Amino acid sequence: MDELTPDEIAELRDALLTLKSELETTMRRSTEAAKPVTLDQQAVGRVSRIDAIQQQKMVEANRHRQMLRLSQVKQALEAIVNGEYGECRRCEEPIGFRRLQARPESPICLDCQNSLEARR
Repeated sequence: MDELTPDEIAELRDALLTLKSELETTMRRSTEAAKPVTLDQQAVGRVSRIDAIQQQKMVEANRHRQMLRLSQVKQALEAIVNGEYGECRRCEEPIGFRRLQARPESPICLDCQNSLEARR
């Protein structure tokens, strides 16, 4: 694969900045939903309490994924500054523009990603 052109890097940088803003906004909005569940057991039934706890756990899991993705976005933006963006962290080959268009924060190429997933 070819290395990224300056225009491609600029396009991907803009995508990363937009994604960073979206993730930060989503995480701010979900802070309230992640707070501990406190329900009056006299006012609501056991099933409602279990549903509320399950919803909270789903929000927590989603926040964890968003935090991980935000961390990857920040690392990708730093890699742009350092001139290392678009290089696979495993094999050190170019990642490829099309893959980065789909997941601009991706630290590894598609071949390495497939290899990791095949081991699971």
